[in-house]
Amino acid sequence: MPRIRLLVPGNIHHHSGGNAYNARLVQGLKALGTDVEVLAVEGSWPYASASARRQLGSLLGAWETAAGPEPALNLVDGLIAMGAPDELEFAAKAGRKTWVLVHMPAPAHHDFEARSLRAATGVVCTSTWASKVLEERHGLYGFHVALPGTDPAPPAKGSVPPHIIVVAALLPNKDQLLTVSAFAGLRDLEWTASFVGSDQADEEYAAKVRAAVRDQGLDDRMRLTGELTGEALESEWNRANLSLLVSRAEAFGMVVTESLARGIPVIVRDGTGAVEALRLGCSKQNDSKEYDLKEDDDGRRLPGAKVTLPADDDPANPALLAEVVRRWLTDEGTRAAWRARAEEARGRLPGWDQTAAGVLEVMFAGHST
Repeated sequence: MPRIRLLVPGNIHHHSGGNAYNARLVQGLKALGTDVEVLAVEGSWPYASASARRQLGSLLGAWETAAGPEPALNLVDGLIAMGAPDELEFAAKAGRKTWVLVHMPAPAHHDFEARSLRAATGVVCTSTWASKVLEERHGLYGFHVALPGTDPAPPAKGSVPPHIIVVAALLPNKDQLLTVSAFAGLRDLEWTASFVGSDQADEEYAAKVRAAVRDQGLDDRMRLTGELTGEALESEWNRANLSLLVSRAEAFGMVVTESLARGIPVIVRDGTGAVEALRLGCSKQNDSKEYDLKEDDDGRRLPGAKVTLPADDDPANPALLAEVVRRWLTDEGTRAAWRARAEEARGRLPGWDQTAAGVLEVMFAGHST
């Protein structure tokens, strides 16, 4: 059986969905008896220097024709691949088998992205949303999808007053400033909230979030915990009654399924891959219609809700988000229904063994053709 060599970006040090997916994928592949080697590729990916790209090319075997013992199948994190189309093209010409693992479509340099995808032996996307974006953007097809798995977890006990958790690094894309603005309009109600995630990934933005919490007079309501792991993180999950993920762009949003695994309902931003994650908790899987904010939409009852926010910086957005949270805070029926659906969802979530098996199947199938 061929070996798999996973190349991951060495410049992403905070806890991210991509890093978590990569780590759990490796564990799953090894559990299936696969020989896996992980290489952290240094460089400011996807905008790495010429020397970093040359080093990547050497790792891919781009500069020499394949000969001798069968080399490992390369699986390259998309953050690296989108910044090195030349190296992937040379690797393909040299007869090397190089797969690309796309966590999030590139926000810029779409021409680089298209060249890298065309040069790849095959492409695995971590969400259907990402796959569709790439298909529509480049007119390319045949992408494979391997959704993130979920670890079983005990149901959260929750808190009184209700506690709301936002698990994500403090980054502009995660839009914590929007959440602060929305919650400023809910001061007449009882609640507490925590932002759980790295404040080092973008220190300037983290400072803005801290300032916004202070300026809105929410210091006694909203807490910035920084990045948590182990018992400290589990404690935050356990006291949560509701989870929020309103990123401007999200390929999947593993925090959504992590919430559902604990029976915690989630509010997500419409138009992002987080809706796909929320759908995994639904009892019916019928994608024939578009979602709206109704509890019973598309023939399924969501374990939470998705909120439509018109544009990234639309001044109406805080009020729209606040309206949904207010409804949950003030309507006992809504809170009970969302919680019941989230608890039901716990048994429907895929495990990481399914993720690893799916990746293994498509890579080895592609290798044998």
